[in-house]
Amino acid sequence: MFTGIVAAVGRIESVEALGADAGVRLTVDAGGLDLSDVAIGDSIAIQGACMTAIGVEGRRFRVEVSRESLSKTAGLDRPGEVNLEKAMRLDDRIGGHLVSGHVDGLGEVVSFEPVGESWRLVLRAPRALAKYFAYKGSVTVDGVSLTLNRVADAAGGAEFEINLVPHTIAATTLKSLRPGARVNLEVDLIARYVERMLGAAGAG
Repeated sequence: MFTGIVAAVGRIESVEALGADAGVRLTVDAGGLDLSDVAIGDSIAIQGACMTAIGVEGRRFRVEVSRESLSKTAGLDRPGEVNLEKAMRLDDRIGGHLVSGHVDGLGEVVSFEPVGESWRLVLRAPRALAKYFAYKGSVTVDGVSLTLNRVADAAGGAEFEINLVPHTIAATTLKSLRPGARVNLEVDLIARYVERMLGAAGAG
């Protein structure tokens, strides 16, 4: 489990193909992320996707990403900056919200523009995820826990708006977003369970 509070911005340095029908091996420079307590087998969220460390050497670590994971995520198939967070401990503060690190789908940036000292980010989500978004609810975008300021149904899904404060812009990769870019989305864990329970109750 994670909290959606990005600990550091790292960088995928290399992407090594593991075979024609296999995934890839990533070597990641952890940037400011402390790896002193990270061991092989530990979980690290990369752009919101939970990955298992298979090697740790100095300030770098390696993970293997399956072909299935590559097909369901964005930003893990090429070198570039990535948001990083180590798995939370049971006694950690939850500064964001409970995040599983399992990407539910891909969103698309509709617009990204400054508004005063902050930035307004508008995203389009696929129809399958639309029911999980609510005004003032939580969403994880590329591993960042954020609050929805507006939600509207749209053709093929939903559009929602997020206000990004200067600290979030400075401390994450979200500053690099542009219209048309794809982002990893994870819906609120509680919303997912509520939807399941209500569906089961209705079926009964």
